[in-house]
Amino acid sequence: MASRLPEPSADERAHSDRLLRQLREQIAVHGPMPFAQFMERSLYAPGLGYYSAGKTKFGEAGDFVTAPELGELFARCVVNAVAPVLGTLGDEADFLELGGGSGAFAEAALKAFTASGVLPRRYLILEPSADLRERQRERLAAALPVELHARVEWLDRPPEQDWRGVLFANEVIDALPATRIAMKGGEVYEEHVALDGEGRLMRVDRPADALVAGAVRHVERDLGADFADGYRTEILPQLPYWLQAVAGSLEAGVMLFIDYGYVRREFYQPERRDGTLMAHYRHHAHADPLWLPGLNDLTASVDFTALAEAGNSAGFGVAAYLPQAQFLIASGLQEAFEAAQAAATDEVTRYRLAQEVRRLTLPDQMGERFQAMLFARGLEVLPLPAELLAADQGGRL
Repeated sequence: MASRLPEPSADERAHSDRLLRQLREQIAVHGPMPFAQFMERSLYAPGLGYYSAGKTKFGEAGDFVTAPELGELFARCVVNAVAPVLGTLGDEADFLELGGGSGAFAEAALKAFTASGVLPRRYLILEPSADLRERQRERLAAALPVELHARVEWLDRPPEQDWRGVLFANEVIDALPATRIAMKGGEVYEEHVALDGEGRLMRVDRPADALVAGAVRHVERDLGADFADGYRTEILPQLPYWLQAVAGSLEAGVMLFIDYGYVRREFYQPERRDGTLMAHYRHHAHADPLWLPGLNDLTASVDFTALAEAGNSAGFGVAAYLPQAQFLIASGLQEAFEAAQAAATDEVTRYRLAQEVRRLTLPDQMGERFQAMLFARGLEVLPLPAELLAADQGGRL
């Protein structure tokens, strides 16, 4: 597998080896590690995890490209969709972004909010990575006027006091540590990471605990069929608890999640017998999450039916669910594109804008693979664009 991937540098290998030593020590002391714990350590271990270390992650120089890295059109459409919510809630409304990435979305969104005439009281960024937080600080300090930058605050944990406004998360759910399960003899097993006789990482199966087994049986009941023996996939039994933790204090407003994934019956198709887990390294996707831990982004597709259930459990109602392309079009993509084209001063910029729209909307790019889900709570009316509400496909959930 590794032979078809770009060769890591000596520094990268040394970095991965340091994390690998920690993982080996934990496994040696405590026994096989649940895969979800391995994924959490690989992504978030202080100073060594993928999102916690100093390596470039986003954009052409990193390992993958997210929608905000393509340009400003994505953020402008999100702002078009949610600015009326902030306007309805008044001067005390905040905007909370979960996981700020490179800061590209925050930069474009704050400029778009300014242009719309509706600014959040505070632009909050909940960012667990100290490295990414510093990059965001530097970018926004350099890019924004002082009075606009003053609205930005970074949080160490979700708000504890009740608040009103908009919560936004782009490509966050896919990076939550996923539990990997396997079916054997009609019983639920959970994948663990262990050591072989030579100290190398390997995956083994152990009987699942009650929480994991219960989550799997819930999915089977909802699908009306049991998983076949040998079937392997991912599940997020912690999703309802995570959503309550990050959004429980949002007493009035809207949540918007955009990520790649499927409704449940499409996620757990019988032919998808090894789930959706993928590793990403320098724009190459591969299927070995144990290869050079700390250097790869590990992700799994989102079960949007499970996300809807988690939102309902937290006291929110699903306001709309639709593919990203339809969400952006209903949120003013055509108008934003035409305005950007008119303001462009050269053909290179116009071509880049056209390519940006293509990548955001084409079915084989982000347009159909990514989905948007909006939740609402505490609003007497739902001030979302009529075109967006009309395009709702929530019946598919």
